[in-house]
Amino acid sequence: MQNVIETSLDYIEQNLKSDILADELAEMANYSTGHFCRIFALAMDSTVASYILKRRLDHALVEISLGRKAIGVVLEYGFETYAGFYKAFVKMYGCSPKQYLSTYKNKKPEVLFMHGINEIRIILGNWDISTDLKIEDVTHTEWQTQEKSEWKTWDIGDTYYLKTNERSKMLRNIKIAKALSKQGLFSEFSPIPTRQGDDYLDGEHIFLLTKKIGEPLNHHPLSDEEIAKMANNELREKHSLALGQAIAKLHNALKSVHEDVKPWEGNLYEQGKNAIPKVKKHDMGISDEFFNDYVENFGKLYNKLPKQLIHGNLCVETAAYENGKVLGFKGFETFNLSFPRIYDITWAAGEINTKPSMEKYVAMLTETLRGYDSVNPLTAEEKQSIYYVLCATYLRSCGYYTEEMEGVYDLLARSKKALVFLTNNKEMFSNLV
Repeated sequence: MQNVIETSLDYIEQNLKSDILADELAEMANYSTGHFCRIFALAMDSTVASYILKRRLDHALVEISLGRKAIGVVLEYGFETYAGFYKAFVKMYGCSPKQYLSTYKNKKPEVLFMHGINEIRIILGNWDISTDLKIEDVTHTEWQTQEKSEWKTWDIGDTYYLKTNERSKMLRNIKIAKALSKQGLFSEFSPIPTRQGDDYLDGEHIFLLTKKIGEPLNHHPLSDEEIAKMANNELREKHSLALGQAIAKLHNALKSVHEDVKPWEGNLYEQGKNAIPKVKKHDMGISDEFFNDYVENFGKLYNKLPKQLIHGNLCVETAAYENGKVLGFKGFETFNLSFPRIYDITWAAGEINTKPSMEKYVAMLTETLRGYDSVNPLTAEEKQSIYYVLCATYLRSCGYYTEEMEGVYDLLARSKKALVFLTNNKEMFSNLV
């Protein structure tokens, strides 16, 4: 049904200056008119006629706001007089066209989240780029469909993304992007100014144009020589050092917007502690001495750890590299968490280095910590807590995931293996920095 509706919307967008009948849309969809009208109303919460009228009003207002004579525009969109357009607009929006433009600062009126490529081209006309670039909707990747379905992203040519979401989330991420910029880092929300010099296109929805940044480390093309170095961990160690330095700058940026963003306060220690009863049921051969050590010693350290807004999901998809340099970070859409900053470092060292074995992970983590400490010095408590932060991370995983959960068996198996390694190698983590 979605393909039928999207095809119909594209056709409507391309033919707003012509007569469009529900009969012809139904025929294109190979449905009866009655059935087509029912599924359209279900999908769009609007009748076909009302939807077409709204899109004509929207497009006409855009063209008028850009300086075209109103009477010429409304005639093109099928209104017999400007008075007819005015009356229809007031009935649809509850205010006059002038009041609407005043409220939304002469920007584009409402854009529905389900719409056609033609409309996106009109939106792109607000930036100094070609409107003939290839456009692809990249919103609905498999991992986004449930948690992030409200985000809309379009791939614009080889260089840009166009993004939209509700106002508060867009402004939050633009604020983070600007803080990152002051640290010499880019974000997928770093704004490209419009023709009018604004950071974004403002209306009932905010639209942001941004440049694509680098490539995730695991996607970055490597030479044969670099591949050989990677096998010996030389390149990984180089990346790990740069990664640690970049995370330190990231944290400086996030700290500067912490009060504005007001993140949710999480408690990593309690999460690990609460998982212990479930972890014991896995029968992994872990002694009570390990659990008691975690509860007693990490409990003492935890309240002394610096906590702030962190990224929360630094992985191969969210750190963008170019020629071994970290250009910036992605993936801020859904994370809004205040946590020990050491968590980002320990998580990234393993995830971004393509999940190495625990022995190799220690070497990667050492370089990442060294890079971080050179820019944003770690406290004595943070250095002491590295081992326990890792324990908490894997306690959570082992406590949450079960063998019965579809698609997580490998993740559970890796978490178990890591936790057992930690119980047997505490001394390896005592002097990493």
